[in-house]
Amino acid sequence: MKEGTDSARGRTPASPGGFTLLEVMMVVVLILIVLGVSTVFLASRLPSQNLNSAGREFSAMLRFAKLLAKNSGEPRAVLVNLDTGRYGIAGVQMRNVPQGVTLTITDPLEGEITRGEHSIVFNESGTAGWGRITLSGGRRVLHIELDPVLGAVVLKQ
Repeated sequence: MKEGTDSARGRTPASPGGFTLLEVMMVVVLILIVLGVSTVFLASRLPSQNLNSAGREFSAMLRFAKLLAKNSGEPRAVLVNLDTGRYGIAGVQMRNVPQGVTLTITDPLEGEITRGEHSIVFNESGTAGWGRITLSGGRRVLHIELDPVLGAVVLKQ
């Protein structure tokens, strides 16, 4: 008999260096489980990211209106329609609030406002006599506060 052959069948034994079909299938199943868990995790974080981006965009719009008012020497208004979920600078740009994010305005004189169309006016010096805008989505809440003395726009979590 030749050296290195299987005595019962007369052929060379298989090389032990490869993977079996069962091993490959187990790796594929593990990869699918990891992908499934990570997809659920990322999908649960999506509303939070929508809220963060809406807060940043809204506060940037307010800062832009403040800058336009100071540079032009004329009052500029940011219009907020709570019924349709649209906001923007009058005559410049309008945006939609992302789905799943709700807006509430707290006015120092009128209290909490949840419906209708309202405007936040920045005067020639860049100040606005307003209080707070609240954006909520899921379990998280963001506040945009307007300082009536300095005209600062502050985004708080």
